[in-house]
Amino acid sequence: MTPAAFDTHRAALADVVAIPVTPFTADDALDTEAHRVLLRRMLDGGVRTLTPNGNTGEFYALTPGERRAVTELTIEAAGDRATILAGIGHDVPTAVASAQHARDVGAHMVMVHQPVHPYVSEGGWVDYHRAIAEAVPELGVVPYLRNPALSGRRLAELADACPNVIGVKYAVPDAARFAAFARDAGLERFVWIAGLAEPYAPSYFSAGATGFTSGLVNVAPAVSLNMLEALRSGDHPAAMKVWERIRRFEELRGANASADNVSVVKEALASLGLCRRDVRPPSRTLPEDERAEVAAIAAGWSI
Repeated sequence: MTPAAFDTHRAALADVVAIPVTPFTADDALDTEAHRVLLRRMLDGGVRTLTPNGNTGEFYALTPGERRAVTELTIEAAGDRATILAGIGHDVPTAVASAQHARDVGAHMVMVHQPVHPYVSEGGWVDYHRAIAEAVPELGVVPYLRNPALSGRRLAELADACPNVIGVKYAVPDAARFAAFARDAGLERFVWIAGLAEPYAPSYFSAGATGFTSGLVNVAPAVSLNMLEALRSGDHPAAMKVWERIRRFEELRGANASADNVSVVKEALASLGLCRRDVRPPSRTLPEDERAEVAAIAAGWSI
């Protein structure tokens, strides 16, 4: 991979990084038809970076075969209209195999989910990501960082060994910690993505982020892109107007330790007739008394 190609990938990360949902049929199979419709709708709405197998896509509830199918379908649907940042994770051999599969079917980058393990050392975090990055030197690699204990110098250490580590999806809910971590790791060295979506984007942009992830973009691409435009132009009041518009929707997603994070997005899509509301355990479909509120919010965005 040439440095110029990585520059193209870096530009794709400094954007709205969409995390598509994974629709299911009534018998709990992948709903590929609805999935294609949703992907085309985002692409037609101006989305240019897609992350199949992100958390809004219920990564941990999918089988290995389903994760491969989601990656392939997303790449097929996007064609040359979007950059693909495929979500991977689990144990090292599984993550490496998923990264190699993503590479072989045409993905441009991989996002490495935060290791789910009760015992994570800083050195072990570096070793985990290094094993993946070294297996796919052709791909850009983006760690998904949710661990507040990790130091910025460890990320710099990883990038010293693996120059294809080009961005970070930072999802620790602490803007001051993010500002310090980014500067310790190298503010200009990586593309910093606000990994907690629109609610955190204004504060994280003020500290150096240039992109943000979004699940809301499944429902209202224009709303997310309006926030990005305001942030890019330095118009903080305009960005906060968008923040106010999406506040309640994101509060519902974040309530109870984000228990209904995906359910709220799928409920909004169901209210628009775009996919079923079904999610897989340990998530749950929204209770009846919350469905009408979600539908009203989605309708109010004049989609």
